[in-house]
Amino acid sequence: MEITGERALSLTREQVWDGLMDTRVLRAAIPGCESVTEEGEGVYHAVVLASIGPVRARFKGRIKQRALQKPTRYELDFEGDSGMAGFATGSAVVELAETATGGTTLTYRATSQIGGRLAQIGARLIDATVARMSKQFFDRFEEVVTNPALLTETA
Repeated sequence: MEITGERALSLTREQVWDGLMDTRVLRAAIPGCESVTEEGEGVYHAVVLASIGPVRARFKGRIKQRALQKPTRYELDFEGDSGMAGFATGSAVVELAETATGGTTLTYRATSQIGGRLAQIGARLIDATVARMSKQFFDRFEEVVTNPALLTETA
């Protein structure tokens, strides 16, 4: 499965980069996120409660950042498992470009493989869920980076 998207943010490229590297910001912005822990060397562990169609499960996952080119681009590999509900693995490329107005355009391309009950859900339902969760993430991400006081409320 391939997932692509783009989001215009009213934040500087450095603000976006710093936010993407901050576990507190990620925890506050990821829908259903229960924890994000940095293990060092660009490796993170996360626990996310997510609903995809009729499947609602707690996913435990690992994210590994690589090829960091601050503040313009990085790649990551991810894997998540929820036992009987299924699993997902994949990789993504995130690119940040400055806009003429001082904001940032974030572009992402991801490929993933899913298995278990998740693989039985139709592609349209998965695409719709990804689109909804992406919008929620970016809305909350921008809000939290703009107002860091929100971090203490979600910690």
